[in-house]
Amino acid sequence: MTTPGGPDETVPVALRTEALEQLLTERGLIDPEVMNAIITTYETNVGPLNGARVVARAWSDPGYRRRLLADGTAAIAELGFSGPQGEHIVVVENTPSTHNVVVCTLCSCYPWPVLGLPPSWYKDPAYRARVVREPRAVLSEMGLDLDDDVEITVRDSTSEVRWLVLPERPAGSEHLTEAELVPLVTRDAMVGVARVAAP
Repeated sequence: MTTPGGPDETVPVALRTEALEQLLTERGLIDPEVMNAIITTYETNVGPLNGARVVARAWSDPGYRRRLLADGTAAIAELGFSGPQGEHIVVVENTPSTHNVVVCTLCSCYPWPVLGLPPSWYKDPAYRARVVREPRAVLSEMGLDLDDDVEITVRDSTSEVRWLVLPERPAGSEHLTEAELVPLVTRDAMVGVARVAAP
């Protein structure tokens, strides 16, 4: 259905976005290389790197870990990470017997200050619907096989609460400094669809 002057909702959003980008590029209003660099920065560099610093600090500093689990927003702000989409972040910890995974069933609420832009699979309707009903199967399809005795809790992000997973610290990392731990931590581990690999 189309409203007067509004977008044709029968055309997928991705196609409309691509058409808009092409039009802006043709008119010289945007540079695709600059746009790609910005998206890459927030999708894979800045955001996840911020979250990795939070996790590495929690693994290295028991006092910080306690503050993080008690009040995620305040503890994250201690490291200078705050702002839109990060107003209320709750941090939950994965252990050998419990595993948390994050989803936003309504849209794509996501803690941007610590994770950057949400990945495309996080916004996909199939992930959003299936991970709630069959989390073990979805995690397995994404490469994370959990033992049957591991309890899985699905955390649904909303505009009021965004979740961040504190992954288990991998075995063999005990000797690493906080700075050396940071590169081990991935965005997927902080969403709960992966584990942090041993060094």
